[in-house]
Amino acid sequence: QVQVVESGGGLVQAGGSLRLSCTASGLGFHNYGMAWFRQAPGKEREGVSCINSWTSGNTYYRDSVKGRFTISRDNAKNTLYLQMNSLQPEYTAMYYCAVARGQYCVLIQTEYNYWGQGTQVTVSS
Repeated sequence: QVQVVESGGGLVQAGGSLRLSCTASGLGFHNYGMAWFRQAPGKEREGVSCINSWTSGNTYYRDSVKGRFTISRDNAKNTLYLQMNSLQPEYTAMYYCAVARGQYCVLIQTEYNYWGQGTQVTVSS
């Protein structure tokens, strides 16, 4: 049974940082691309960043987070990370980790098989 569990969310002031983590079990983690999505209140869920299956794999970011967020993975620990710096109130959302259907990643929700329950990130002004 595949389980995807996020952690690391919380309340932070504008300009602060958070590091999200996601562990995925019940599958060959190193075989799958991974991604972070987010959903703000009243808005649709959107892709934030993704990484191909291998450690130091190709990474992709939505334009609004480039230079602020860094995605990485440790395949030995079955863990995905999202380092978020210079956070702004508009980044307040539930952040979800997702497992891609294959090795490669794209920021399209239908390309992901498994999802976590999410971790809340709240940025105060």
